[in-house]
Amino acid sequence: MTEAEENGEDATVAAQETGPVVRLLDLSGGAEDNIIEEIKGFLDAEHANAFARAYVRDSIEICRVPGAAARDTLEAWFSFGENAEVLGTDDPWVSSGELNDFMDRPATEEERDWRLLDPRRYDTDDGE
Repeated sequence: MTEAEENGEDATVAAQETGPVVRLLDLSGGAEDNIIEEIKGFLDAEHANAFARAYVRDSIEICRVPGAAARDTLEAWFSFGENAEVLGTDDPWVSSGELNDFMDRPATEEERDWRLLDPRRYDTDDGE
């Protein structure tokens, strides 16, 4: 449970107070409300957008079968993949604007390296 949920706040309100939040969504429907996790700690909107974009690219590549058509990859991603949405910014990245390109052009390792952009890797709080 996120801090915003514990305090009875909406994630959008929390994002306005703490900076950008990236919400990870389970497209397979396996998570409650399809929300897997909400990630905070991004330096700015550009950082959050880059993380979300790389996260989605990685999820698509995990769903891509070698030699599969773009449509088959899209169907697999909608059935088994994970999406990301950015909250708390004026210009949030949205996956729907780039899905066709992502399906047509497989990502490089660098394009899908969301771990490098993950603000949790710098979290020094051992209490979480």
